[in-house]
Amino acid sequence: MCGRYTLTNVAPNLIGPLFGVDEFPAFSPRYNVSPTQDAPVVRVVEPGAKRSLSLLRWGLVPAWAKDVAIGSRMINARGDTAPEKPAYRSSFKSKRCLVVTDGFYEWKKLPGGKKQPCWIHRKDSQPFAFAGLWARWKSPEGEPLDTFTIITTEAHPNVIEVHDRMPVIIPPASYGAWLDPEEKRMDLLQSMINHAGGEDLVLTPVSPRVNNPRNEGPENLRPLGEQQSLL
Repeated sequence: MCGRYTLTNVAPNLIGPLFGVDEFPAFSPRYNVSPTQDAPVVRVVEPGAKRSLSLLRWGLVPAWAKDVAIGSRMINARGDTAPEKPAYRSSFKSKRCLVVTDGFYEWKKLPGGKKQPCWIHRKDSQPFAFAGLWARWKSPEGEPLDTFTIITTEAHPNVIEVHDRMPVIIPPASYGAWLDPEEKRMDLLQSMINHAGGEDLVLTPVSPRVNNPRNEGPENLRPLGEQQSLL
């Protein structure tokens, strides 16, 4: 699963070209993105529209939900079942998105029951994209709320020592097909989520500050000393 992630490099001259978006709201570096918080997501809202980057709430709320509380339990969608699950299948058909990130956290179990947080990121620490789904929910008053979930799959060998699942990473060459609301080839879409990506991921044991979702700041990513490394 993925319950916490980061986006520390938010330079417009990097994010814009990387994801093919011209304009987007300003947002601050994030060192501990947590469920129910707003975070940057790239999507094509309707056929023929250009890509846009917006801040959506993490935790998908289906259009048919009675209230937003369900979203806190829907932060991840399993890639093998999302196309058919009632909560996700509509979004999988035409509301796929890219979740902008540069790393995610998992907790390695240690002898004695303790858990060591690890930041899992690219070797060059550059941004990349999780496969995501989005949905639009309307309150009883008619106010729209756009939300998203992160698709997960079996972990890449680089990650499996910490957790057996991880977010699906979409390579840049596949951004167009993944985002296209009119792309209906299930074999193509399924092949994207069956391959987790992660060949260039590395694990860095970091500060236990990240255990508290209220803790933000670069201190969260401070590596442990070599003598404490898990690798």
